[in-house]
Amino acid sequence: MEDLSVVILAAGQGTRMKSSVPKVLHRIAGRPMIHWVLDAAEGLSPGRIVVVVGHGGHEVAKEVSGRASIVWQGEQRGTGHAVLTAREAIGASFRDVLILCGDTPLLETSVLQDLVTTHRARGNHLSFYSFILDEPARYGRVVRSSDGSVERIAEYKDLTDVEREIKEVNSGVYVAGLPFIWELLGEVGDDNAAGEIYLTDIVALARKKGLRVEALLARDARCFLGVNDRTELAAAEAAAREKILRKLALSGVTVVDPASTYVDYGVSVGPDTVIYPFSFLRGRTVIGAGCSIGPGTEVVDSTVEDGAIIRFSVVESSRIGPMVTVGPFSHIRPGTVLETGVRVGNFAEVKNSRVGAGSKIPHHSYVGDATIGEEVNLGAGTVIVNFDGKQKHPTVIGDRAFIGCNSNLVAPVTIGKGAYVAAGSTITEDVPEDSLAIARERQVVKEGWVKLRNR
Repeated sequence: MEDLSVVILAAGQGTRMKSSVPKVLHRIAGRPMIHWVLDAAEGLSPGRIVVVVGHGGHEVAKEVSGRASIVWQGEQRGTGHAVLTAREAIGASFRDVLILCGDTPLLETSVLQDLVTTHRARGNHLSFYSFILDEPARYGRVVRSSDGSVERIAEYKDLTDVEREIKEVNSGVYVAGLPFIWELLGEVGDDNAAGEIYLTDIVALARKKGLRVEALLARDARCFLGVNDRTELAAAEAAAREKILRKLALSGVTVVDPASTYVDYGVSVGPDTVIYPFSFLRGRTVIGAGCSIGPGTEVVDSTVEDGAIIRFSVVESSRIGPMVTVGPFSHIRPGTVLETGVRVGNFAEVKNSRVGAGSKIPHHSYVGDATIGEEVNLGAGTVIVNFDGKQKHPTVIGDRAFIGCNSNLVAPVTIGKGAYVAAGSTITEDVPEDSLAIARERQVVKEGWVKLRNR
């Protein structure tokens, strides 16, 4: 729709959010809600998208840079005034303008497409969506004439007792012909409870001028639900999460309990993967096929390859190779690469390290800033001592090395291929290939010492 322009209103302060973060930058499924609205608009392939900013405008402008033109509503004089500020940016070459709110993250392209198509097919000058709510709360009401045609929209602050009983409400999604809308907005005053220029007032003005106005009653109200406070933010998050999980399920992913599973927008999951309850897949995460994720697991900005198993663990900014097992109760910190078949067991932590294929870090170990070869075994309680109080140092462990339980490897140090480190050793010097290193005090036994001590 190259002859369509889009205006997204994102200048409001959002006082009910009680936040220093601009309302449209609060996150839904891991991304600012303004991007959800932009997605819906971009699906129409419009000729131009303009975002009107005000409160927190610099932050909002930075966030949407490259996706839309920015105009500033310096003085907050209402939604009608906000649309007027976009007039110059829109120009005069478009047939219609579609007006959206930046705090309605559940909008879908298909719904907007239907509105624009119907608007044009029926020769309307102004069209907008309405929907039915049993408890309309703070939404503006759609007032209809006795013949059922739209008469006007009554804003919440100006409702009469009779109008409060109306269940049909305004969605805030409009499409209007150009240049009609500029003429209408030019005549809107601010004689209302808020002292603002209401965009909604163009409905009554258009009717008085004999222009064709239509309210299309939407079948599904959820996609128009706005976010004005934290409870509505949570409701939008739940709806977005449900949509994401449904899409995953239809692609061949098993989500055992959708109510306790959290997957961000943009996360990719391969077929035949099973996601167990209380799992969180966040950011730029990619999960392969045939994996088992959870329960009680968080994966952030990481790649998990086919057949991997992660249970009761946290993985951050790392790559988990094929057939790797992590957990329970492991922490894979940023910069880690676990190659094919690696096993990281319970209460182990790995940070900024590469672990070769088939190696094992079974339990109660810390590995930091290390390069570990293939088929290496780290016994329980192995600690790589990588920090001297000022800087981090590397450790290298060669293929097939065996590190005994409760060993300390004080970096920088290299353990050669096939070398053994005896249990309980503190290694401060390099160990050659195929050697045994023992670094512990000789055991001394004093028989009868306890009886002598207790006399």
